[in-house]
Amino acid sequence: MKLLLLCLGLILVCVHAEEASSMGRNFNVEKINGEWYTIILASDKRAKIEEHGIMRLFVEHIHVLENSLGFKFHTVIDEECSEIFLVADKTEKAGEYSVTYDGFKKFTVLKTDYDNYIMFHLINEMNGETFQLMSLYGREPDLNSDIKEKFVKLCEEHGIIRENIIDFTKTNRCLQARE
Repeated sequence: MKLLLLCLGLILVCVHAEEASSMGRNFNVEKINGEWYTIILASDKRAKIEEHGIMRLFVEHIHVLENSLGFKFHTVIDEECSEIFLVADKTEKAGEYSVTYDGFKKFTVLKTDYDNYIMFHLINEMNGETFQLMSLYGREPDLNSDIKEKFVKLCEEHGIIRENIIDFTKTNRCLQARE
């Protein structure tokens, strides 16, 4: 009986680990290349994504490179849109990338259907403190409410409360600065 319970426990841990390590073996990084729009950002430290927050970044493009991802973002500085380019390197863990920007960040793709949306989960470490950030990007400037609600539920599963989830579809996302 103990052996049976141990096996069941190990199976559940393995299944959970596979789900937590991004999308697993089926993820095709090449398919995320292209234009994206920031739809929702969420964080367990809301100040990071509020106005003037360091992580209030609006994606324009993801470039798939050989062992990295290049991101073109916009942010609002002194009421003007500024471009930010970041390159995230592939880590040894499947589907995980890292980048240094206001601390050391590791992130994974949680879910995507490639043609409509992509959901990222990021952990930031800086000076012994951590916070998490989750991003929902869309191929179009807005997404349907079902996808948004699925993302909100995923945020809550990661311990982010609804009050720390911001829908940016009705705010200045620097759309006028896109090429």
